[in-house]
Amino acid sequence: MKYQGTIDLIRTFYPGQDFIPLHEPRFRGNEKKYLADTIDSTYVSSVGAYVGQFERMMSDLSETSAAVATVNGTSALQVGLRLLGVGAGDEVITQALTFVATANAIVYNGAAPVFIDVDLDTMGLSPVAVSEFLEEFGELRAEGCYNKKTGKRIAACMPMHTFGFPVHLDELLRVCETWAIPVIEDAAEALGSKYKGKPAGSFGKLGAFSFNGNKIVTCGGGGALVTNEPQLAERGRYLTTTAKRQHPYEFYHDELGYNFRMPNLNAALACAQLEQLQSFVAEKRLLAEAYQAHFKSTGINFRTEPEGTRANYWLMTVELDNRQDRDLFLHYFNAHQVMVRPIWALMFRLPMFAKCYADSQKNARYLEDRIVNIPSSVR
Repeated sequence: MKYQGTIDLIRTFYPGQDFIPLHEPRFRGNEKKYLADTIDSTYVSSVGAYVGQFERMMSDLSETSAAVATVNGTSALQVGLRLLGVGAGDEVITQALTFVATANAIVYNGAAPVFIDVDLDTMGLSPVAVSEFLEEFGELRAEGCYNKKTGKRIAACMPMHTFGFPVHLDELLRVCETWAIPVIEDAAEALGSKYKGKPAGSFGKLGAFSFNGNKIVTCGGGGALVTNEPQLAERGRYLTTTAKRQHPYEFYHDELGYNFRMPNLNAALACAQLEQLQSFVAEKRLLAEAYQAHFKSTGINFRTEPEGTRANYWLMTVELDNRQDRDLFLHYFNAHQVMVRPIWALMFRLPMFAKCYADSQKNARYLEDRIVNIPSSVR
């Protein structure tokens, strides 16, 4: 079979493993030490030294003014949208080619996702498609941008950096500035990626990250918001700690908040992992180079970072010629105990989002038929 050579290569990357997963964590730093410190301190919940340390590390790594630790990436997106004023009856521009958390977070705020097509090179939200949508449906009013067909406010734009490849941020930010629409970056997959020398997640008013078990840096669960507006971060911490007013012993909450603060145990693990981020990215980039060299001889397109970006290569990605070839690839590799997976089902195909607006989705449909993720763990 023509794919056997690729399977043999992958097995040299991960020797001694009968089953090769798509992406598994590596714990080889201070993880056990910091976890023991946390247990010894007895501060294992949402109060503890590692929570603050994690926020400082994320602020530094993202080159932003402040960070907020959350229980997962979805909660970071949900709170981030609320911080931007997204609420019931609003619309949020995003992409249909994404993990379901992106769209879920919008609906959790009572808003409706508007699914706009992606670019073929980044697999992320297309500035041209966003501009075309707004030229057709947008209307600037004193209170902001509105959809003149639905009458709803377009309260935010949320691009997702697919598999760690940054979207065309300069162009997207220009379009959104023209239409007075704030941007929140879904950078759940892009920790360590850069766009024109700056970290992904640092361009919009807010950026959101995930530290799920399959991410480049993990603490089991966990998320973070980053921003260059300290007042947004301060309010984010307040909302994620059940909107409790500070007091030595009284419990008083003056608005609806969330129990979304990252526990100190998770933060300890996250700090140890963040210390290794640069080495993880460097190793993954070497793995990407090895894959690229291999696939050149196979006729299969290995996806590389777009010009002007530096990707973390969270998930390595190949592009097959058509859906039939994609399905054969998926079946063969998984049957041989090498995990590969297709891109997500496009959001408008899911029953809970079937009535949401979606443009032609020409590029998203093309990628849905062809994209496969291959084993991408740090070796």
